[in-house]
Amino acid sequence: MPKLWTDTIDAHRRAVRDATLDTTADLVAKHGLRSVTMSEIAERTGIGRATLYKYFPDVEAILAAWHEREVGGHLQQLAAARDLASGAGKRLEAVLEAYALIAYESHGHHDSELAAVLHRDEQIVSAEDQLRHMVYELLAEAAAAGDVRSDIAPDELVTYCLHAIAAASGLPSKAAVTRLVGVTLAGLRPQH
Repeated sequence: MPKLWTDTIDAHRRAVRDATLDTTADLVAKHGLRSVTMSEIAERTGIGRATLYKYFPDVEAILAAWHEREVGGHLQQLAAARDLASGAGKRLEAVLEAYALIAYESHGHHDSELAAVLHRDEQIVSAEDQLRHMVYELLAEAAAAGDVRSDIAPDELVTYCLHAIAAASGLPSKAAVTRLVGVTLAGLRPQH
């Protein structure tokens, strides 16, 4: 098959997949997980049901793929924030700020039923491991530079940071998120 043809087919498949993921996430956010059907998704996406079933077996599979895409994007966002900052402490601060904003912006996106569906597979475990590893590396680097306390093991500080920053999902404003990050960073400062 010619490369142009292959590229065109691949682009079309990606477009159909992305439209399906976006439409499903929007429908579930508006109407709830149990009220969304494959027929409705196909109709709103503008594809036939048979085509939709070639891509996904059910609504939960679509949501899992959507969530995987979202989490991958969040990890890329965190890596970009880290890479734009200079200095160990600033890299850590940038990642914690970006993570807090992600948590804040996802506030209310997941009811408990939807969260149970989205957080039960191993892809989430892998993403959480990547996040923990990133923050661990940043904490170890910042401790070595004297920007972060070294009297507590980085493993423990990772848990502290991630739990503290996760609270951003329940905050009322971005200003409150900024304050939360500041309090979290204050807990990391070296003890004199």
